[in-house]
Amino acid sequence: MADKARVAVRHLIMLLCFWLPAQRRKKIERWLRGREEYKKLQRADWVLMSWGKSGRTWLRVMMSRAYQLKAGLDASELLDFDNLKARDPQLPAVFFTHNNYLRNYTGNWESKSHFQGKRIVLLVRDPRDVAVSQFFQWKFRMRPNKKFINDYPPHGADIDTWDFVLDREAGVPRIVDYFNGWAMAIPELKDVLVVRYEDMRADPGAVLARIMEFTGTSVSDEQVREAVEFAAYDNMKKMEQEKFFKGSGARVKPGDKDNPQSFKVRKAKVGGYRDYFTDEQCTQLDDMVAALDPIFGYGERAQ
Repeated sequence: MADKARVAVRHLIMLLCFWLPAQRRKKIERWLRGREEYKKLQRADWVLMSWGKSGRTWLRVMMSRAYQLKAGLDASELLDFDNLKARDPQLPAVFFTHNNYLRNYTGNWESKSHFQGKRIVLLVRDPRDVAVSQFFQWKFRMRPNKKFINDYPPHGADIDTWDFVLDREAGVPRIVDYFNGWAMAIPELKDVLVVRYEDMRADPGAVLARIMEFTGTSVSDEQVREAVEFAAYDNMKKMEQEKFFKGSGARVKPGDKDNPQSFKVRKAKVGGYRDYFTDEQCTQLDDMVAALDPIFGYGERAQ
């Protein structure tokens, strides 16, 4: 069954389940979404794993442009699993996931065994910056149903940034647990490349080239350079305002064009979480991040 057909079936099933208790509907929808993701995983050439708001869209745009330049494809078609591969078989099918719904389908709540045999690029970012960015995603961009099925604070909840980053299901504690779970799985999976958002900010070309080499797609130095320039912050903001990427849905467009906080490309600042909290609050967050596995290179202060 084609991917679009599976999504259509999911929507139909959920429509028929509207009368069920909320928690039952949530369980069904997460299982169905997990099944869709599992089918993609089986067909993927490699996997890009991340927690939300870790710079994945920026990396996706860089990779898209590198692949487009290699194959002579249009710049406005954003990489979305196998769409570029369908146009040129030398390009890979890339599965973008957070390993969220997959667990509901596979039953592997702790194990990452369903990724065995796949090359994985694990994109990480300082959990403090991730949590703040996720707050604005939740407040201005996230749909009510997405909040519900992912156990985020409910739609319209009267909470501030600090409440959000402390939230057990959405904030820093959950992100630290997520990263630590992956640190434990790396020796088992073997083919895992850890990429830090902060390193991408410092030298995006070097990181992009390393990802391309690791995942087995040869691109030239010039194609890497052009891809980095194409995905530069100012150009990304401009493309989001102009809805440049056709068929990308809500992925790269503002929730409200008059509200800068609702843009997908917002600040892209390393250590920006400090702008929102007191010194005492930052120290509390530092203590939480100190529990993070050292493999990721985050200490008591943002790197």
